[in-house]
Amino acid sequence: MKILVVGAGATGGYFGALLARAGEDVTFLVRPARAAALRERGLRVVGRDEEWRVEPRLVTADELREPYDLVLLSVKSTGLDRAIEDVAPAVGPDTAVVPLLNGLAHVDALNARFGASAVLGGVAKVVTVLDDSGDIRRLAPLAHLAFGEQDGTVSARVERIRKVLDGAGIDAPVPADVLTAMWHKWVFITTFGAVTSLMRGTVGEVYDAPGGPALGPALLDEAAAVAAAAGHPVPEEERAETLAVVSASGSPMVPSLYRDLAAGRPTEVEHLFGDLTARARALGVATPLLDLATLHLRVHQHRVTAAAGA
Repeated sequence: MKILVVGAGATGGYFGALLARAGEDVTFLVRPARAAALRERGLRVVGRDEEWRVEPRLVTADELREPYDLVLLSVKSTGLDRAIEDVAPAVGPDTAVVPLLNGLAHVDALNARFGASAVLGGVAKVVTVLDDSGDIRRLAPLAHLAFGEQDGTVSARVERIRKVLDGAGIDAPVPADVLTAMWHKWVFITTFGAVTSLMRGTVGEVYDAPGGPALGPALLDEAAAVAAAAGHPVPEEERAETLAVVSASGSPMVPSLYRDLAAGRPTEVEHLFGDLTARARALGVATPLLDLATLHLRVHQHRVTAAAGA
């Protein structure tokens, strides 16, 4: 199976590195600067008492010529439009595109460009970051990539992809409804992101402040209410798992959205929060705390955009 991984960051780079280490035919579509760094250092995975590297096969957008069997799309939503155009030569009539973004707006964009039959749903759960050296630093053992056809069928291509992922040591379940799984991840990531971004602190810093323990449950209630109104209620077990993450005394955890915010970088505010609150309005669900988080992140985004244009 010919596999193209779009992006070699903390998520796509990690899954792609596992596949390459397992001997799969993997190519990474990267920007020229990232390509130069990877050619010099290799693609390295470090942390958790391990350090290993692969020599990645690389391609830049101007070099992409032929279709692949599987495209793993792992980019920030802010780069989605460009990534779709860059990857277009790699998407043929038999290509399966598995996006690893959070939220759902990207599925609509991919469906519009390549057709819904080419696009699967995907949910990535992995705790990695890209460090200052460009290496992928693994912070927890999780390596989970749920995926499936948008209509819920377990097709032959899904079985082939699952076998390849399993062989690389990637936990690759096929949920009964991948879109529901994506909604549930969306609820988690917006709850987690809003807690830390609104309060400008780690989970533990927020939780340990007076009044802090009430914030996570209140945000979760709002996000889960939107999912339920859309036909994807969050089971109590998953709600409990989310609460355990955002209600932990002393926890140093923050999501990548918070790291971008704290570093003055652009965030995925519209893809994650703007889209969710717009759907809430359309469904008649009140989300005052999520609206506040969205406004907070939009102010930051406008500031970053203005500084870039100065």
